[in-house]
Amino acid sequence: MRKFSADLIYTLEGDPIPNGIIVTDDNGKILAISQEKASFDPNIERFKGVIVPGFINAHCHLELSHLKGKIDKHTGLINFIKAVIFQRATPEDKIIAAMQAADEAMWNDGIVAVGDISNLSISAYIKEKSKIRYHTFIEMLGFEANKASEIIEKAKLTQKCFNTPSSLTVHAPYSVSKELVKQLAAYSKGIYNPITIHNQECFEEDDLYKRREGAFLQFYKDLNINTETFTIQAKSSLQAMLSVMPKKQNILFVHNTYTCLKDVFFTKRFEQLVYWCFCPNANLYIENKLPEFDFFKYTEHPITIGTDSLASNDSLSILDEMKVLQKHIPYLSLNDLLKWACINGAKYLGFDDDLGSMAIGKTPGLNLLINLDNGKIGEETQVKKLI
Repeated sequence: MRKFSADLIYTLEGDPIPNGIIVTDDNGKILAISQEKASFDPNIERFKGVIVPGFINAHCHLELSHLKGKIDKHTGLINFIKAVIFQRATPEDKIIAAMQAADEAMWNDGIVAVGDISNLSISAYIKEKSKIRYHTFIEMLGFEANKASEIIEKAKLTQKCFNTPSSLTVHAPYSVSKELVKQLAAYSKGIYNPITIHNQECFEEDDLYKRREGAFLQFYKDLNINTETFTIQAKSSLQAMLSVMPKKQNILFVHNTYTCLKDVFFTKRFEQLVYWCFCPNANLYIENKLPEFDFFKYTEHPITIGTDSLASNDSLSILDEMKVLQKHIPYLSLNDLLKWACINGAKYLGFDDDLGSMAIGKTPGLNLLINLDNGKIGEETQVKKLI
């Protein structure tokens, strides 16, 4: 049994508790939460700072960990994608070693669960043995509508390699056919299959969907991708995708760098279980641009935080993402920012029965945040994993 106390405890189940006490068993399961001031019990581990639940990384690409530092910054999404394609081929032992190091670093940085994108099965064993709880999204790509069924069957074979939670998903509007999304929706009926999709990472994506023009057309030509089955949509990529997605699955729109206010309001017209995900450091790394965060004040859909990959980020630290978000959304309270970093991601991944907030019977992990800036995340803020 262990007892923890700090200046404030953010349970995310209610108001922060000043000088509260969290009691856990040796495995981290919460046995008691006290609103009483910390007593003189010598067994209480007392800390300066705030205790918060373990972080949830809602969007990651563990498979790309070996590309850390190998792709130039601020080149734009299309050039970034090309660089990933041309540099992805690496000896398997180096890919595995990089993934193992990234997994360990995330755990030490207070991350307890990850929504991870996989195109291959190479990460399956690491996830099965990890201390982190993973949900793997088997990512499908394919612009040719007549190959949609074939793509789904191939993804189902990859999924069988994973013994940890997983689901089928699509990559991005610019890399999949509408027919593939429709068939994914049909596949998802009657089963639990949360979906994640990269959304509006660059302005060229909406050029493609609204007018069938722009830099993506040359990109497809360079890679010999057949675009004959793609027709002009006369609407944004988000609007085109959401209209054919299933209604009873959690759907995560990731990045949203160029999402406009009209698109934010558009999501209210549908019954889908929409979540948003911000990966600000990756946005800066690739496009050197951040989403218009103020637009999302008008959404009723939960917001989560991801790190993207080490191909597009200097670290896989949720705290580092929180620092950027707090800097650019100064009015955001620490309690709300922690909801983005913890409970919202746990709910999206279906892990909230045990993770994301502090309640008796849950095992959410405990992080200590120190060096806050007037009660908020600042540049000097650090995280220490308590349990």
